[in-house]
Amino acid sequence: MTGRIESGQLCTVEPLTDPSTLQVDDIVLCKVKGAEYLHLIKAIQEPRFQIGNNRGYINGWIGPDSIFGKCVKIEP
Repeated sequence: MTGRIESGQLCTVEPLTDPSTLQVDDIVLCKVKGAEYLHLIKAIQEPRFQIGNNRGYINGWIGPDSIFGKCVKIEP
């Protein structure tokens, strides 16, 4: 299985100004245990978001203050 974003691909991430615009399957830049990662939103339970990877692993729940931006473009 390949990911939505492969290692080395250039991604454009826009700052998150309104967390209510996020949807399930959006790719977001977030902080997890002190490190910043791109993750998928797997579920939304206002005001928190469940994040995980493309292979089905669920990392857990984070608040909107841990989400810095949304991926809007992936270069081929």
